[in-house]
Amino acid sequence: MIIGKKRPSKFASLVLGISMLAGLVVLVMLFGASMGLWEPIDGFRYYRGWYQNIGYTVCGLSVICLIYLMAKKKLIGKKKAVLSLLIGLAILWPMVSSLVTESVSYPPIHDITTDTVNPPQFITLTDDRPGAANTLVYGGPEIAAQQIEAFPDIKPIMSTLSADEAYAKALAVGEAMGWEIIGADPATHRFEGTARTPYFKFVDDTVVVVSEMPTGSRIDVRSVSRIGRGDIGVNALRIREFIKLFNE
Repeated sequence: MIIGKKRPSKFASLVLGISMLAGLVVLVMLFGASMGLWEPIDGFRYYRGWYQNIGYTVCGLSVICLIYLMAKKKLIGKKKAVLSLLIGLAILWPMVSSLVTESVSYPPIHDITTDTVNPPQFITLTDDRPGAANTLVYGGPEIAAQQIEAFPDIKPIMSTLSADEAYAKALAVGEAMGWEIIGADPATHRFEGTARTPYFKFVDDTVVVVSEMPTGSRIDVRSVSRIGRGDIGVNALRIREFIKLFNE
């Protein structure tokens, strides 16, 4: 060996390997349900219970590795250690982002609708739908009050389109959002569907009803989570996206 020549650090390579494996484990927890490995709620529990411990471990090993390499000046591997640290921070990003951004508090509700007085009713989908712990029966004034306070912008879509035209457009929007359409009925201008969340693939149920109005039509949307008391704003976000796409 040539004296003074720098050589690669096996420790840095090991830490990078552990970090990449940890990142893969977190990705599997996020998308395992879509791969058929487990139910969405199981993946959510695994992630919630373990992602911080995994992230802290990766970051800790990376920092130790960087300190070690700075002390051993003849070893090469700082880039690997920095990459490992970045992987650890990426794993911890949900926690980091909550610390650097203003936290949002969501009410413990999972049933959001554009009409809290006379919400669209489900006909095809029923309470015995697979994996459902929540009912499709609307919770009434208490739920409505919480929604109005948290999401005052969730309101019916008022359109100049005819009921037939609005129904066709609403159906196209639902399909574009990736909903599995169920019980589409052009005669009554209504359809139901199921939607899945991007992560963990939780199943939520949707219903859209188009009503004829003197100046056009009114479109009401409702989105309900199958499990969980609260939805951390997912159903409201879905309805907002539907409204935005419909109005484009």
